[in-house]
Amino acid sequence: MSNYRRVYMQGDAYFFTAVLQNRGLDLLCQYIDEFRRAYAKTISYYPVKTIAICVLPNHFHWVVQLGENEKDYSKILSNLKRNFSKNLPEKYKNPNQSKLNKRELGIWQRRFWEHCIRDETDLQRHIYYTYFNPVKHGLVKRVCDWEFSSFHRDVKCGLFVPDWGSLVDNEIINLYNE
Repeated sequence: MSNYRRVYMQGDAYFFTAVLQNRGLDLLCQYIDEFRRAYAKTISYYPVKTIAICVLPNHFHWVVQLGENEKDYSKILSNLKRNFSKNLPEKYKNPNQSKLNKRELGIWQRRFWEHCIRDETDLQRHIYYTYFNPVKHGLVKRVCDWEFSSFHRDVKCGLFVPDWGSLVDNEIINLYNE
């Protein structure tokens, strides 16, 4: 069994990716209201600030600033995944005994990807990656056409222009060539 070591830094910013167990399902978009409720419930419990989030059919990316006294992001992600899973129809819950022993419903991959943001450049790159991901996956041609993203909030706040990412941009291309 792998021994995963994670770095937990109190109050830091992180980039996360969590993926459904069955990547062929589109549960996150099909049940976006359930995801939104799970997300709202989770952030009501934990002092985090969402910098960027994008929900795709089978995974989501989340750039988050942990609260000053918060460092256990595994607990936060577990809470979000559990809150979403328990509100899905029973036909999607397919836990085996091993998953049941770990209080899992068979919806999510056990692990998740995390990256501690190092500096402002790293933060910007991960925000760009998060917002451009639906285009990368061929779900839309323009970032602004994907509705399940905090990109629209950032446009309203003046942080992005509405057609950001619509043109082939060397900076965005470089994110995917590294």
